[in-house]
Amino acid sequence: MKVIVTLVEKITSSAHIDIPDGLSNSAIKQHITDRYNNGEMQADLNIYQVDFESISALVVKQTGESL
Repeated sequence: MKVIVTLVEKITSSAHIDIPDGLSNSAIKQHITDRYNNGEMQADLNIYQVDFESISALVVKQTGESL
């Protein structure tokens, strides 16, 4: 028997990063976005919570197999 399992989860990660002093809120958002998009924050991100939204399974009938 073959079963396809689909799992939907929400992962929350956190990172402690240094941001230059004196930046406006929009500049802070841009700084964080730029670091994330450049991959510079990937090593700093730590998963601290996983919420399972849903899980489902589909039984797939294989050739010559009866259900």
